[in-house]
Amino acid sequence: MKQISFEQIEGKASRLPDNPRVVVSGNFATPRALLRAVDRSLPTYILHMLNAQGELPRREGVIYETTFVGPAMRKAPGLRYVPCRLSLVPVLFHRRLTPHLVLLHTSTPRRGHVSLGLEVNILPAAIEAVRRRGGLVIAQVNPRMPHTFGDAEIPVEDIDYYVEVDEPLSTHDLTTPDDTSRIIGQRIAEKVPHGATLQLGIGAVPDAVLGGLTEHKDLRIWTEMFSDGILELEANGCLNEDQPLTASFVFGSQELYDWLDGNHWVRVMRSETVNDPGQIQKQRAMTSINGALQVDLSAQANASRINGRIYSGFGGSTDFIVGALHSRGGHAYIALPSWHPKADKSTIVPLIEEPVTSFQHSAIVTEQGLAKVFGNTEAEQTRQIIEHCARQDVREELWEAAHRLGRV
Repeated sequence: MKQISFEQIEGKASRLPDNPRVVVSGNFATPRALLRAVDRSLPTYILHMLNAQGELPRREGVIYETTFVGPAMRKAPGLRYVPCRLSLVPVLFHRRLTPHLVLLHTSTPRRGHVSLGLEVNILPAAIEAVRRRGGLVIAQVNPRMPHTFGDAEIPVEDIDYYVEVDEPLSTHDLTTPDDTSRIIGQRIAEKVPHGATLQLGIGAVPDAVLGGLTEHKDLRIWTEMFSDGILELEANGCLNEDQPLTASFVFGSQELYDWLDGNHWVRVMRSETVNDPGQIQKQRAMTSINGALQVDLSAQANASRINGRIYSGFGGSTDFIVGALHSRGGHAYIALPSWHPKADKSTIVPLIEEPVTSFQHSAIVTEQGLAKVFGNTEAEQTRQIIEHCARQDVREELWEAAHRLGRV
């Protein structure tokens, strides 16, 4: 790993083929200063990021590519969305979407290693793929990036060049859940047994679920990501101290980042481990909680598209739903409000017209109630969804649709 200046990056980038694929840390770990320098050096390139946040280079010659669409790429013209389970994205790097340059945001070196800190995810696979084909790995080394362990630690020999940048990390502060999210979160929390393993995302409902678990004991964490709610569980003695907290990325407050730095209790692992359904099913009472945009009377969920346009993607929900259902005592919950306020319509619909993201969950939960899905007949699933998930004023319409569809 050799230090270079931003001015020297242009010379390094000139070695790349025309229109190279550049894989960059996403989520809240994007190396923004390094990405700007590379953008100045390449007239055209493919920018591949997972759940991209904040400002990105947006000009002619930059093509966005992703397997999970974040806010920074959403609605971008020419976006290349590649449908894929998160556990299989590393396979894409080796077979189809081979990178030419990988840009990382890391900690400063310790004992011959830097740490990927807040995000590991698909990055180790990208590093392996780019090194196999003789491409480049460049790191933005930041003393503010927490040093995390597991697959987060990268030998300095695996990085070709680095630039030093001391800048604050992006943060996401915990917010108070709204009434609808609080009700949904409480319904799910009541179903979580002591000693369960949790997969929770970011947002009002996951925060509300965690808020309802402060009396639980012996909880374990095996999840794509976690945020500040973990700190409250630790403070209340809810977590099993003998089991490492396992995730593939983290984002939250500066307090959370300070807690992560040098914390051997936390393992930040690569996606093909964390999202492997075979590994997920081994976790005790695996409890997976994911959101959706719509659910229909066949218990199918759409979490990816709005009016035909890609909104997010599969992410890891399909991996965790399958793994959780195979776990002994495990459950997979889909959580959503029963009504979409902006569209002013029910999120419980007769039949989803968008591509289906997932199906066959343990239960579907709204602020109206909890519908049991797994193990019930199609007719009983339909009854549960209408009577326990939909608003009262749309139930008659849904029953009429159920008869037309032959669901009852």
